Amino acid sequence: MKVLLAEVNVSEGRNLENIEVMRAALMEGAVLRLLEVNSDKDHNRTVFTYSGEPEEVLEGTKRLAKKAVELIDMTHHSGAHPRMGAVDVVPFIPARDVTQEEALEVARAFGAFLGSLGVPVYYYEEAATKPERKSLVDIRRGEYESFAEKMKQEEWRPDEGPFEFVPKSGATVTGVRFPLVAFNVNLRTDDLAAGKQIVKAVRAATGGYQNVRAIALEIPDKKMVQISMNLTQYQKTPIHRVFETIKSETESRGILIADTELVGPVPVMALEDMMKFYLRCYSFNMEQLY
Repeated sequence: MKVLLAEVNVSEGRNLENIEVMRAALMEGAVLRLLEVNSDKDHNRTVFTYSGEPEEVLEGTKRLAKKAVELIDMTHHSGAHPRMGAVDVVPFIPARDVTQEEALEVARAFGAFLGSLGVPVYYYEEAATKPERKSLVDIRRGEYESFAEKMKQEEWRPDEGPFEFVPKSGATVTGVRFPLVAFNVNLRTDDLAAGKQIVKAVRAATGGYQNVRAIALEIPDKKMVQISMNLTQYQKTPIHRVFETIKSETESRGILIADTELVGPVPVMALEDMMKFYLRCYSFNMEQLY
């Protein structure tokens, strides 16, 4: 059986009724494995993670996205996490016996569908049509609020959908990427400036690890700061290495780590590295899992 993974990020993390309606639309008549629905009210964002055969994943993603575009009004949206649209980013990830080309067909079919609903769509990562659109960070820079001006420029003509700013839906990014690890570290401080300094030590863009994207976010309800990260190549930059760097940076500032979060599915090979590093269990192998 071919297995394709999808991680659909929508800009709604507070209205639980609407989140359930979106979940129901996704699963309506589908043969999909729903791995996780992760909602964060501070981020005001929900990540739907699911897998199945490519055609089932495509159809389910269409239903989910259509419902999200109906229910979410970006003109009223606020949250700590960067975002540019109601359906913000939709990566498709080959998981088992699915080629990159097959995954690209799904991503482009989805992009064409969403564009037909009147949503500007940009392709990124392996689906990118221009080098400057390969990175999500580059496309989303300035967030939703910047797109009214961006879309007056020819260079921001979308790959699908209307070449105009759509206030209600914003814009969407979709494509195919390597499995990444979404890893957050919550700090017992409300000092955002300190969080931004810690981010500099791990983020590729500021001289940290080549395969780490990171931002510091305020979590007002908890009076904490979160270091929110994507580890884009966990084999080259493992979780424990990034965590130990953050731990060193926080200790030097007298800040404690409250807890950490792994968002969405985690490749088992990434956990094997942590097992060997923290438990010194060098003989451990994945065949021991059951």
